[in-house]
Amino acid sequence: GPDMTQALETASSVPAGQAVTSVADNHQYLTFSVCGEVFAIGILNIKEIIEYGSVTEIPMMPAFIRGVINLRGAVVPVIDLSVRFGRQPTQIARRTSIVIVEVAHEGSKQDIGIVVDAVHEVLEITARDIEPPPAFGAKIRTDFIQGMGKVNEKFVILLNVDRVLSVEEMALLTGIDGHSAQVPA
Repeated sequence: GPDMTQALETASSVPAGQAVTSVADNHQYLTFSVCGEVFAIGILNIKEIIEYGSVTEIPMMPAFIRGVINLRGAVVPVIDLSVRFGRQPTQIARRTSIVIVEVAHEGSKQDIGIVVDAVHEVLEITARDIEPPPAFGAKIRTDFIQGMGKVNEKFVILLNVDRVLSVEEMALLTGIDGHSAQVPA
């Protein structure tokens, strides 16, 4: 793809009405572990981090949906990232957390919780420290990976939130998109 830094330099020529996020905001990522691997999500997508608790299970849901939580009156679906990545369900332990992520869907915003083994820290990862996702050999679906961020000579997997938490994909699987699921006659 085109060089990000170049894109940002030419951002002054962005058509009016399009928001330009300041460069500083763009490089902050929250890192966390799932199945012993370190992943990261841009903090612009993250609303809050809460400890794991009181998740109401819902029958007939795909395995990667742990259930829902009530977050100040809003019902938020909770996704088990481990299962979403095709592994075993997360074993709930002391450091297990739910990261509340905001995903855009058809013009509105949807909050989705993701279960992670442990939240680590917010890191600065600049565009030049990010490499494209590997074409093969990744342990998760390549469309889930936005890029590989280099941190202290190690790689963290930057997740493509919109794909991992694809509201369309979930709605298809669950019929929770607000329109009643079509029941075959």
